[in-house]
Amino acid sequence: MFSWASKDGRRKKEPELFQTVSDGLRRLYTGKLLPLEESYKFHDFHSPALEDADFDNKPMVLLVGQYSTGKTTFIRHLLEQDFPGMRIGPEPTTDSFIAVMHGDVDGMVPGNALVVDPKKPFRKLNAFGNAFLNRFICAQLPNAVLESISIIDTPGILSGEKPPQKKNSGYDFAAVLEWFAERVDRIILLFDAHKLDISDEFSEVIKALKNHEDKIRVVLNKADQIETQQLMRVYGALMWSLGKIINTPEVVRVYIGSFWAQPLLIPDNRKLFEAEEQDLFKDIQSLPRNAALRKLNDLIKRARLAKVHAYIISSLKKEMPNMFGKENKKKELISGLGEIYLKIEREHQISPGDFPSLKKMQELLQTEDFTKFNSLKPKLLDAVDDMLANDIARLMVMVRQEESQMPTQVVKGGAFEGTMNGPFGHGYGEGAGEGIDEIEWVVGKDKPTYDEIFYTLSPANGKITGASAKKEMIKSKLPNTVLGKIWKLADVDKDGMLDDEEFALANHLIKIKLEGHELPADLPLHLVPPSKRRSQ
Repeated sequence: MFSWASKDGRRKKEPELFQTVSDGLRRLYTGKLLPLEESYKFHDFHSPALEDADFDNKPMVLLVGQYSTGKTTFIRHLLEQDFPGMRIGPEPTTDSFIAVMHGDVDGMVPGNALVVDPKKPFRKLNAFGNAFLNRFICAQLPNAVLESISIIDTPGILSGEKPPQKKNSGYDFAAVLEWFAERVDRIILLFDAHKLDISDEFSEVIKALKNHEDKIRVVLNKADQIETQQLMRVYGALMWSLGKIINTPEVVRVYIGSFWAQPLLIPDNRKLFEAEEQDLFKDIQSLPRNAALRKLNDLIKRARLAKVHAYIISSLKKEMPNMFGKENKKKELISGLGEIYLKIEREHQISPGDFPSLKKMQELLQTEDFTKFNSLKPKLLDAVDDMLANDIARLMVMVRQEESQMPTQVVKGGAFEGTMNGPFGHGYGEGAGEGIDEIEWVVGKDKPTYDEIFYTLSPANGKITGASAKKEMIKSKLPNTVLGKIWKLADVDKDGMLDDEEFALANHLIKIKLEGHELPADLPLHLVPPSKRRSQ
């Protein structure tokens, strides 16, 4: 008797075993979060149910910007080849959403066919209807970059068009963007440095990306077309404008450059552009490694919203009368929804930032039948709380394990290969890399100057002590943490003293740091003093 009770107790104590992070996320979602979403009509208000493809798909990058900011050219620059359906011009040329993905042969798949393919993460876009699907295509091509990531190109936003319901388009542009924002790994906002103008329409689009600020990066494109002084002004104006639109505690990262394969018009800032491009490339290349963590983070955000939504719907249900005056009560509840938010916030200790938009929620509630809403079901909420408190912690451990097993999983091919190696790699021949391909020891040319100082420090048996070296090295005014690292690199034979070659090397490393370059983690072979190379 009651044997089922003991079995159930054992089941609760024994945590579920997951094969992979994706497998774990899928099973947690379908087993613990989906029942809560379905019970309180979450999908009608916020976001469609997740499918297998949402957990298994490659990382996606979403490009958003006004027309003529270089979105399509940016994709072409990354891939280093044209893609099907690509059109580039000064006028608005991209009027469709284009998913650029890997395929064995070049080709285009129309929207209506895309949303019935269970292997693609786009099935739920079906809800936006034919007006959207006629402007949605997938461009497939065999490109190495696309083996690791997919890229979503979006229509250029025209000044004068209201994106939430674009003229003559028949679909909710902002809602589609929001759908993608929830599922992509990186959102890149592109701006044209030559004609910076953040229209009201574009501001509204950026605001539609609320709650996904952690995914946003900004590219100030075509920066080679203006002088340095003007570029500084444009950068400042952009940061000021973005600060008013994107409400985050951290300043959003802006990459400055010209992301295409044409000669620079004004090459004064070439080094800056190279460094910025490398930083952006590293950010994109890290996406495959961080994909599981991003999906985990998005599931947590979704679970928190689903919990709040359940409290809202059950509160509305509780307030409804059993018999008469239902319509009047419904109107009263919608207009007083802000008060209900405050009550839930106090009662359940929920952060105000976890609540959905009040205005949007009021609009959606107008067409709902409150009498069909469900009352609060503690078991469903307990399952989600258990997921957040226990299962997610176990998955976090698995994320780190998976990351450690695939340290080389980065985006390859296309523009990502252009500056990886050889003399055109970023920083090649500069700083610690100076003299890397010269026969002579690069420190040797300045060694006579360093020798003069060395012999004033009273060397004994051809060496000076650490104390003597310190008196000279601190004249550089570099902090002790930096000088300590220089000492470790320069004391090649690790005897706690410096001979004339090691002292010259120490001064060369000080010079590198004073010129604004980073010190190497380990001493490169070309900087090792000639007399010490045999022992290396």
